[in-house]
This record gives sequence, structure tokens and C-alpha cells, in this order.
Amino acid sequence: MATQLDDYRLLGRSGLRVSPLTLGTMTFGAAGWGSTEDEAARMLDIYVDRGGNCIDTANFYGQMGGSEEWLGRMMGGRRERLVVSTKYSLTTRPGDPNASGNHRRAMVRSVEDSLRRLGTNWIDLLYLHMWDFRTPVDEILRAFDDLVASGKVLYTGLSDTPAWQASRMQAIAELRGWTPFCALQISYSLIERTVERDLIPMAREMGMGVCPWSPLGGGVLSGKYGQSDLAAKPAEMASRKAINAATGRLSEANLAIAAVVGDVARELARSPAQVALAWTMQDPAICSPVIGARTPAQLEDNLGALDVAFSADQLARLDAASRVPLGFPHEMLAAPTNAMAFGNVKVERR
Repeated sequence: MATQLDDYRLLGRSGLRVSPLTLGTMTFGAAGWGSTEDEAARMLDIYVDRGGNCIDTANFYGQMGGSEEWLGRMMGGRRERLVVSTKYSLTTRPGDPNASGNHRRAMVRSVEDSLRRLGTNWIDLLYLHMWDFRTPVDEILRAFDDLVASGKVLYTGLSDTPAWQASRMQAIAELRGWTPFCALQISYSLIERTVERDLIPMAREMGMGVCPWSPLGGGVLSGKYGQSDLAAKPAEMASRKAINAATGRLSEANLAIAAVVGDVARELARSPAQVALAWTMQDPAICSPVIGARTPAQLEDNLGALDVAFSADQLARLDAASRVPLGFPHEMLAAPTNAMAFGNVKVERR
């Protein structure tokens, strides 16, 4: 397993080299709970000075583009060595029906705006940010391919998209000779393991490197919340606690998982955040979890996850505390009845 930010790995089925942890910039300029510009600049310096090269942003972050603007100013002469990913799909002009969605116009206009805000001539990795259930897949794929052909975008990825649509699109792209996706960004943590049912196996099979967002479960796994926080009112979304309450992350079940994380952290003389983040990196399908630190101190702590080593017992306890049912057909296919498919003959899987 990688132990430093400059232990680079390939992103999915591509030749793009990325760090084992990505610096997320959703906190850059986020109203009410985000980083100041000085804090953001310091975090970028810490990350890059240690060999980190992968920065994640979106046209929606930081009050609709502010994160990209900050990043554009902060990168300066370091742009050439950085892999910058951004996203399109979420609304940038509420009330305008074509200022959001997965369609060609939204994609192309978003890319032009992102290039201007970032102060760059190209985007290394462009993600579809969120599936809209409306745009035809061939329109999405061809628009991505055209942007790659133009040189404005170099690689493409999907975020928050159903597994069946992602696999379908990847197959169509490969069959038609269009640009395939090399990355999948999804929520994955000890409190969000449902993606193990289909999304992660799909990504592994289809050549997409998984870059989890919220690997600390919105901070729930960092140990910062307790039973008294369960009474948080979700109506006001300006604080992380309110967001976690509204999204269901702050719950009795998840606090129980966080307690096991805390136990393991004490055994290892590590922080709970380091343990939770290191756990997400155990699956070979996981390429580069996205760190959402708000302060330089939090970032420094998160980077310590790179050299966490678990015992088999510790991994088993974390798994037992957080495991989710895989459901049909996965559990049936893993049951002893699958001997019918092989006639009791052992066949090794690559």
C-alpha cells in the first residue's frame, strides 16, 4: 500500500499518474463551514510540497465557482505538475433550465467557465457530477469525446451515477471508439458501504479507478460527534452537523461504528480520522480517496493515514461493525448453492 503522496498509481484503465490521496476543495470558500483563503492556500502548499499532485474541485463548489477561482490563483506556476479534476451538472444559475443537467450545452458551457476560473487551458479530468435521469447517454458520451478531441479535457469520469448506467455508458464508449471513463467518484466510508454491492465491483470490471468522497462520513468517523449531537436540527444547513443530521449520517448506528473506529485508533496510537481513511484504501479498486479537510491541521492529520497498518483482527472488527447486506443476487451467488454452477470443481478466479 502507498505510504507517501508521491507513491503514484494509475487512474483506472489509463496512464494518468495520481497520488494515493486527493486534495478536495469543497471546503474552499464554503459559506458557514468552509476554509478561509489563507487556510486553503496553506493546505495546497502542504499537499504539493509532500508530492501530492491530484486536486479535486467542481463548478458548484464555493458558492458556484469560488473554489475554482481560489484554486486558479493558488496554483500559480505549479499548474503543469498538477492533475486537476472538476465537475459539471449542478446548477450555476437557479431558474435557468439549461444551466444544469448532464446535456451537451451544460457540459460545454461549464467547461468554458471552469477554464476561465481556473486560469488554465485544459482540464485534466472532467466528471459528470450527478446523474439527471433525463439526458440521453449518447449525447453525454459524444460531448465528452468532442471535448477530449478539442484538447480542453484530457480524461473523463462519472460521479454519483447508478452502476447500471455507468457500465452501459462505458460499454457504449468502448464499442463506438469514444473516450472511456477512467474514474468513478462515489461516497464510500465505514458508514456508507452499500456501494460494495454494485458500484465498486462495476468500476473494477470496467476499468474505472474509484475516488471516494466523504471517506470520513462527513466527519462522523473522526470522533467529533456524540449522543448529544443526535438532537441537531436539520432545517439549517450552514453547519456540518446540520448537514450530517439532514442526510442521515448522524445516527445511533453510525455513532456505534465510530466508536469501534475510536477503539482501533487508540490501539494504534492514531487518530480516528486516520483509521477511517486508511480503511477505505484496503480495497485495490480504490485509487485515491478525496480528503475534505477544512484546516491545515486536519489535512496534516489526514495525510497520516498513508502509513496506517492494521492487524487482521482490527480489520475484522471494523468490518463486523459496518458490514451491510449485499442482497440479491450477490448473497445467493456466494452461497454454498453455487456449487451447482461448478460441479464441485475448484476454478480459480483471476
